[in-house]
Amino acid sequence: MSTRWTRCRSTGGGTPLSAPCPTAVAEAPVVPGAPAGEPIPRRRSERPFLWVVPVVWTVGLGLWGLSRQDSVWRDEAATWQVARRSSGAIGHMLEHVDAVHGLYYLLMHALFGWFGSGTTTLRLPSVLAMAVAAACVTHLGRLSGAWAGPAGGLALGLLPAVQFYLQEGRPYALVTAGAGVATVLLVTALQGRAGRRHWAGYAVAVAVCGLLNWLSLLMLAAHLVTLVWVRASRAVLVRWAVASALAVAAVLPLILFSLGQAEQVSWIPPLTWHMLIGPGVLVAIGALGCLVDRPRAGRLSASAVGLPLLAVPQLLLAGVSLVKPLFLDRYVLFSMLGLALLIGTALGAAVRALRPRLPRASALLVPMAVAVALAALLPQSLAKRSPASRVDDVLAVAADVRRMKQDGDAVVFVPAARRDTALVSPDAFAGVRDIALARGPVESGTLKGEEAPPARIRSAMLAQRRILLVTDAASVARPVSAQRDEVKSAVLKRYFTEVTDIQVRGRRVTVYERKPSR
Repeated sequence: MSTRWTRCRSTGGGTPLSAPCPTAVAEAPVVPGAPAGEPIPRRRSERPFLWVVPVVWTVGLGLWGLSRQDSVWRDEAATWQVARRSSGAIGHMLEHVDAVHGLYYLLMHALFGWFGSGTTTLRLPSVLAMAVAAACVTHLGRLSGAWAGPAGGLALGLLPAVQFYLQEGRPYALVTAGAGVATVLLVTALQGRAGRRHWAGYAVAVAVCGLLNWLSLLMLAAHLVTLVWVRASRAVLVRWAVASALAVAAVLPLILFSLGQAEQVSWIPPLTWHMLIGPGVLVAIGALGCLVDRPRAGRLSASAVGLPLLAVPQLLLAGVSLVKPLFLDRYVLFSMLGLALLIGTALGAAVRALRPRLPRASALLVPMAVAVALAALLPQSLAKRSPASRVDDVLAVAADVRRMKQDGDAVVFVPAARRDTALVSPDAFAGVRDIALARGPVESGTLKGEEAPPARIRSAMLAQRRILLVTDAASVARPVSAQRDEVKSAVLKRYFTEVTDIQVRGRRVTVYERKPSR
């Protein structure tokens, strides 16, 4: 049995969830459980070739300066050194630290095994993932017309936060891609075109995002707001609830286990109002795009999808951070999907408004807007692709160690986490003894290894003629607080003389020689 339909041009933007148009020009089957009891015919893009442009654009932006002048900063160094361990050693480490990133480390371990370790293997997955995210935004933009999708997909890659993590050897771009896929599947369900496979795919996408970073489950709250906004049918609400529950159940063991490793995020500062200025500006920009879309309750639109996805995760993370400081933009990077979608919606509305009077000029509006944005953001784009965009560079100081070391030298790290330089570039430290280390990172199942007691470190240092100190540059260094680090600093100051000191890209290597005996 079938019902006849036609696509009506709506002044409110978006796809109607009910009330078929009186003129029948096409047929679509009635889908049981569709939103408001009605199926929605699929729109076809007026310019299919434009769908490829945002994907290619995003990949191009990602490949531009991908190596970042052969630099790797401390967060990426963690990925690098863990991915080079065996799968058994990674599992052993996850029992003690960084369980929240376990799935990502195993993925990178496989990629390093297949393609070798290097900055390209480290960062290319993020580039490809963000290209998938751009494709999802392009697809979602169909809710507001032919131009909104490509405009939103192009805008995603230009957003400053996205440009930063587009070339980052960490899981946040992958989470963004997964959130995009989940949102596309949700919209498909709201259009009455989802079966069991779609809902299963939704559950899997959300679960994978949660296993990559369980704070990404905040997207479920955004999706719930969308469901309420469009007045989804009871059947859709029930299926969404079941799929969401299954996804949360899959992630819950990781959440409970990783809570025991909460010390890893103890460095995150408490939430202040200054930290909310940036997110507030982004939400305001998105709200303007929402106004242009002129959304209506009960109507599936880009605003009903984009605004909750942009605002709800930010608000919830801010609320959580009042209890436990966790407010970092990378934890809700996927909310930039909503911002890009709303920007694309605004540009699409501008094209529609201009087309009746200036049809040729309207076709150039989006390309011109992207070109202007690219030019305006060029200084920032260049800055994000330079080593100075990160707090340090573990490879630069490794090159200095290779040049400055002598046979028989010892090395100490302050703090111990700066041992990541040696773990990423072991060849640079060949022949240099790490005299403070008691158990290596692999053996101890940690990121930085376990150091000897302070007294033993002191004795080992006093037995050396030359010691290399690897630490943070003065501009980014924090006061020494750990007892072991205080002992290292005190021994070097009292019994050794500084002979060479080099600071480069946020790291510092200093050569000390033993003072003559009195």
